[in-house]
Amino acid sequence: MNFRRHLETDEPDINLIPLIDVLLVILIFLAASTSFSRFSQLSVRLPDATAQSAEAATGLTVTVAADGRYALNGKALPVADADQLSEALRKAAAGRDDPSLVIDADAAATHQAVVRAMEAAGRAGISRIGFTTQAAPAGSGR
Repeated sequence: MNFRRHLETDEPDINLIPLIDVLLVILIFLAASTSFSRFSQLSVRLPDATAQSAEAATGLTVTVAADGRYALNGKALPVADADQLSEALRKAAAGRDDPSLVIDADAAATHQAVVRAMEAAGRAGISRIGFTTQAAPAGSGR
């Protein structure tokens, strides 16, 4: 007969396989149900126009938000005046032959913010400037 006390030194094992199975199913569910959308730096509502923009989309793009913030080719610029914006445009246009600038100005942006972008383009040596618009809604009478 064995009258020795049995020592409990073995810890119980935790089975991780069911946990991994559940996490894998959750991961597949999240991957299948996620919708990927493109987010932009600045939210811009373009003004309406019936004519199409003749400017090519291959040049530089300055986005002017309604609150006067700027973005150059989708990257936000921490600029406060035309000199800083001009320097950013000069650096972006370096190495390009006859660079063009497309201004995406929000319909609620101030004239001053748009004129500041045009002034900065002139200082940077960019003479071809265009504006982006969106198609006028049908039945607007324009």
